[in-house]
Amino acid sequence: MDYFTLDEDKSLGYVAYIGCEHKWGLPGIRRCPGCQVTWGGGAKSYPSVDLSPITALADFEEPRAEPIEEYERLRELVMPLLPPGALVEPGTELGPLVGKAQGPFGAFVARFAWLLMARRESLEKLQAEGLRGLKGCRTELRFRQRNVPELLELELLPVGRLHPDCLPPNRKPPCPRCGRRGLTRPEHMVLDASTLPSHLDLFRLEDFSTTIVCTERFVQACRRLNLDGVSFHPLPMK
Repeated sequence: MDYFTLDEDKSLGYVAYIGCEHKWGLPGIRRCPGCQVTWGGGAKSYPSVDLSPITALADFEEPRAEPIEEYERLRELVMPLLPPGALVEPGTELGPLVGKAQGPFGAFVARFAWLLMARRESLEKLQAEGLRGLKGCRTELRFRQRNVPELLELELLPVGRLHPDCLPPNRKPPCPRCGRRGLTRPEHMVLDASTLPSHLDLFRLEDFSTTIVCTERFVQACRRLNLDGVSFHPLPMK
């Protein structure tokens, strides 16, 4: 099985605007006692999660950094609400996308490398083809146009890693307290074949979660169905 990363297909000439963020999120960590770094983010997001059962919703509405003990307390509150297979880290985003958007849009919308949306009818065509792991989640986007598309955000589980051979040989081990790895994504990525899922045709990498990966089956289905908006780039693996 061959694998690909995907990106916005700028050759189509779509000029779209999207200004959005997820409704809730976990805070970052302020000055971790293990590595002394303030950090958060990494593109892990779960748009299907509904935090409304949690009483103190305000704790999840403002992006910020908190002491690690507070981050861990809030993380434990959301863990029971996460989808199976979810991994969290400081800055993990939750709930639907909210904001403004204006098209035109293709079958897929990938204005950000780590966030992928699709028109409902496009997603349903792929699901009818038997592709695995395609979960569309509603958005709360306000459109400034007459013909409003129904865009769904794809919830992509973090699975699979890059092969150690494409990472710096002198890299430090993850922080034992917060797990921070502190690595920049290499320019030339190589997938670790032993870590790739056999049950998903679309996912994001666990260690570099800004990278969305799909199978050859996904690429072939998109081309056969004439679904536009993204371009595909092959990824080697070892």
